[in-house]
Amino acid sequence: MELLSVRSGAQEFAMDIRSIREIRGWIASTYLPHAPGFIKGMINLRGTVLVVVDLAVRLGLPAWEPGPASVVVVVEAGDKVAGLLVDAVCDIITVTDDMRQPIPETGTAAPKEFLEGLVMLDNRIISVISIPALMPDAEMQEMAEAV
Repeated sequence: MELLSVRSGAQEFAMDIRSIREIRGWIASTYLPHAPGFIKGMINLRGTVLVVVDLAVRLGLPAWEPGPASVVVVVEAGDKVAGLLVDAVCDIITVTDDMRQPIPETGTAAPKEFLEGLVMLDNRIISVISIPALMPDAEMQEMAEAV
């Protein structure tokens, strides 16, 4: 399995490369009224409105302002498409079954909602994010298209 690793703050995450449509440089987004805090805004992607999810905020990490190296990873899950704002794209990782680890028990279901597992690579632990869990719901998509 191939994963794309990205960095958000000091954390490294990975996602299934088959869910990625494209990677774009960061451009200022348009504010989306009454959107949850993890929605950074929306951008025009070749005539289509794309909701941008701040990956750090969505995963409970501190918010940050995008910089020149920030990128939007355009992902899809089923018929939903969204952009994930990250600090940087790191690498493409080929993962074998022996590199994968389950998510440890924390007493709450929250980590398992957003993560599919962990990958042990060198001395790093990389969290594999669940793209469908990160997607904005249908109401949020409709709101963006109506604006």
